Amino acid sequence: RLLAGIPVTERRVELAGISTAILEGGEGLPIVLMHGPGESAANWRWVMADLVDTHHVIAPDLPAHGATAGSDEVLDADRVLAWLGELVERSCGSSPALVGHVLGGAIAARFAIASPGQLSRLVLVDTLGLARFRPSPRFAFALATFAARPSERRYDRFMRQCAYDLDSLRVRMGEEWEPFAAYNIELARSPQAKAAGRLLRKLGLPRIPSEELAGIELPTTLIWGRHDRANRLSIAEAASERYAWPLHVIDEAADDPIRDQPQAFVRAVRAALGQREAKSGRG
Repeated sequence: RLLAGIPVTERRVELAGISTAILEGGEGLPIVLMHGPGESAANWRWVMADLVDTHHVIAPDLPAHGATAGSDEVLDADRVLAWLGELVERSCGSSPALVGHVLGGAIAARFAIASPGQLSRLVLVDTLGLARFRPSPRFAFALATFAARPSERRYDRFMRQCAYDLDSLRVRMGEEWEPFAAYNIELARSPQAKAAGRLLRKLGLPRIPSEELAGIELPTTLIWGRHDRANRLSIAEAASERYAWPLHVIDEAADDPIRDQPQAFVRAVRAALGQREAKSGRG
């Protein structure tokens, strides 16, 4: 129901020994979409239809997320990067653009550092790993209480920190809100939620060394919600200045501009994919 009317198919494939669920659709240049922590590929639903119109879109559930295995797996950095490498090799006819959101962005940046020859472009969306993780106190409290005991009330409180305007979002979604919220609460209660949390702590929260980020030679773009309470806009501004990465700031958006402002997000992605020359990093 969350993907009703969106022209994508679901498939399952073994990648680095991990049974992986993938949403896929469209033709053209490949673009791989990596979602945030505690979510699934269905969270790209807001922009999937637009992107499928012009690109071959591949959106996996990250290891230990959604319908992808992980609760009994050893998910260290080497294995997760090998998983992503196999996904790119087996799903993309040419080097794809890699778009990562929050945790997906941290993994994407680490992959760009380790395997730059497999990608054409890198787009980091409100991503972790660019600086020390210092969310607002209210965000941190809402996240911790929801993760400890997921419930509808705690999910609502957490979403009020994640969304720019939760009430407007619920109105916009209409009847789709309830199944959307229920699915995300179900993921938080699932047996593999602890493995997903470990993945976040291993690959999302640690700061990526600045010298490694400066060595990324791919065309790299930042897309950021102006009102992000978890990864403040100042983090993106500093990274943009330090590494000469273009920055697209999306107004009336918090840490998920994909959901808060999907049309503005698609415009920003299209602008990023239209870049022709790599930006050389500077330390």
